[in-house]
Amino acid sequence: MTMSENASPPESDDHPPNRRGAMFALLAIVILVVLGFVVARTLHKTSRLQDCVMSGRSNCAPVEAPPR
Repeated sequence: MTMSENASPPESDDHPPNRRGAMFALLAIVILVVLGFVVARTLHKTSRLQDCVMSGRSNCAPVEAPPR
Protein backbone atom coordinates (compact mmCIF):
# COMPACT_ATOMS: atom_id res chain seq x y z
CA MET A 1 0.00 0.00 0.00
CA THR A 2 1.17 3.45 -0.83
CA MET A 3 0.21 6.80 0.66
CA SER A 4 -2.09 7.63 -2.24
CA GLU A 5 -4.26 4.56 -1.57
CA ASN A 6 -4.90 5.57 2.06
CA ALA A 7 -5.53 9.24 1.36
CA SER A 8 -9.11 10.37 1.57
CA PRO A 9 -10.63 12.07 -1.45
CA PRO A 10 -10.57 15.86 -1.36
CA GLU A 11 -13.75 17.37 -0.01
CA SER A 12 -15.77 19.33 -2.52
CA ASP A 13 -16.35 22.98 -1.69
CA ASP A 14 -19.83 23.36 -3.09
CA HIS A 15 -20.93 25.63 -0.23
CA PRO A 16 -19.19 28.88 0.70
CA PRO A 17 -17.55 28.89 4.14
CA ASN A 18 -19.75 30.00 7.03
CA ARG A 19 -18.60 33.45 8.15
CA ARG A 20 -21.27 34.03 10.78
CA GLY A 21 -18.80 33.64 13.65
CA ALA A 22 -16.39 36.12 12.10
CA MET A 23 -19.20 38.63 11.59
CA PHE A 24 -20.28 38.31 15.24
CA ALA A 25 -16.68 38.82 16.36
CA LEU A 26 -16.32 41.89 14.16
CA LEU A 27 -19.58 43.30 15.51
CA ALA A 28 -18.43 42.68 19.08
CA ILE A 29 -15.14 44.47 18.41
CA VAL A 30 -16.91 47.47 16.88
CA ILE A 31 -19.28 47.68 19.87
CA LEU A 32 -16.34 47.52 22.30
CA VAL A 33 -14.49 50.27 20.43
CA VAL A 34 -17.55 52.54 20.43
CA LEU A 35 -18.19 51.90 24.13
CA GLY A 36 -14.53 52.57 24.88
CA PHE A 37 -14.73 55.88 23.03
CA VAL A 38 -17.87 56.91 24.95
CA VAL A 39 -16.31 55.99 28.29
CA ALA A 40 -13.10 57.86 27.44
CA ARG A 41 -15.04 61.02 26.52
CA THR A 42 -17.12 60.83 29.71
CA LEU A 43 -14.03 60.36 31.87
CA HIS A 44 -12.31 63.28 30.14
CA LYS A 45 -15.27 65.60 30.76
CA THR A 46 -15.49 64.51 34.40
CA SER A 47 -11.76 65.00 34.84
CA ARG A 48 -11.94 68.54 33.45
CA LEU A 49 -14.83 69.39 35.79
CA GLN A 50 -12.98 67.95 38.80
CA ASP A 51 -9.82 69.87 37.91
CA CYS A 52 -11.85 73.07 37.72
CA VAL A 53 -13.51 72.47 41.09
CA MET A 54 -10.23 71.49 42.75
CA SER A 55 -8.66 74.75 41.60
CA GLY A 56 -11.24 76.64 43.67
CA ARG A 57 -13.49 77.98 40.94
CA SER A 58 -17.23 78.10 41.44
CA ASN A 59 -18.41 78.48 37.85
CA CYS A 60 -17.09 75.21 36.39
CA ALA A 61 -20.24 73.62 35.02
CA PRO A 62 -21.67 75.23 31.88
CA VAL A 63 -25.01 76.87 32.54
CA GLU A 64 -27.52 77.13 29.73
CA ALA A 65 -29.70 80.21 29.58
CA PRO A 66 -33.43 79.50 29.78
CA PRO A 67 -35.36 80.04 26.53
CA ARG A 68 -37.28 83.31 26.22
